[in-house]
Amino acid sequence: MKLQQLRYIWEVSRNGLNVSATAQVLYTSQPGISKQIRLLEDELGVEIFARSGKHLTRVTAAGERIIKTAGEILKKCENIKQIGQEFSNERVGTLSIATTHTQARYALPKVISAFMQEYPDVALHMHQGTPAQIAEMAADGTVDFAIATEGMEKFNDLIMMPCYRWNRSVVVPKGHPLASLPELTLEALAEYPIVTYVFGFTGRSKLDEAFSQVELEPKVIFTAADADVIKTYVRLGLGVGIVAGMAVDEQQDQDLVALDASHLFESSVTQIGFRRGTFLRGFMSDFIERFAPHLDRDIQAKVIQARSKDEVEALFKNIELPVS
Repeated sequence: MKLQQLRYIWEVSRNGLNVSATAQVLYTSQPGISKQIRLLEDELGVEIFARSGKHLTRVTAAGERIIKTAGEILKKCENIKQIGQEFSNERVGTLSIATTHTQARYALPKVISAFMQEYPDVALHMHQGTPAQIAEMAADGTVDFAIATEGMEKFNDLIMMPCYRWNRSVVVPKGHPLASLPELTLEALAEYPIVTYVFGFTGRSKLDEAFSQVELEPKVIFTAADADVIKTYVRLGLGVGIVAGMAVDEQQDQDLVALDASHLFESSVTQIGFRRGTFLRGFMSDFIERFAPHLDRDIQAKVIQARSKDEVEALFKNIELPVS
């Protein structure tokens, strides 16, 4: 059994069982990958992939377990490389982050700018996607960190740490009736068409829960994953917008009125997650602390050593998260 063979079956499974595409990703030949997979199956005495002619059609039951273990082995090999790099040159490497548009656009720029000035020889790669895609990228090792508000709790292989709380704002054009109310209420908000986040994005579930608790049905007529798109359609008069408070820019949004909605909707918590068993290089730990100062190296070590989610939650029980 060769490490190369494990990498081949892992990459084939991630590329939709397309051997040709896998060969391009790994800069090798399609026949070479097929041959090595066959040799591994012969050695193990089981089929990893079911076939129809020359095409792979599905992963077998045995193959699912083998590929999962192969992924764990490859991750440990990557950790060994990371350890070597940490001791040979602690300020050189790569850092990959998956996050949503809101985090990438509003929460991360200052942190990333300062980080890159401190670590000019660390190549930083940003990936955007849905919360589920983000968590999956961290869980399968595509990225080092996932930063999101929703969707990561379903992935048990991720270690997650709370970074900060944030509230929502209702954005309306100047002169809108809601802007003149003495107090914004859910009942008043429900009278207007609403433009907000797609379900599963940026704490959308908190919005739906709030209306449901008072037995109101919001008139959500347009959804988007991007707060800037939501504000654009508010400007067009399509409806009133509900966005993360951090997504309101005092300079660029001077034509809009932002109404505090923290009393209407429960605050949401943005978390940073990484795959269990990941070796955190020095600059990786530093990035976490720059993004969330309360997540210093001591608390990071304790979270990594925790054996359950309950133990992790206990570590943060008496920590008041910053509010953005």
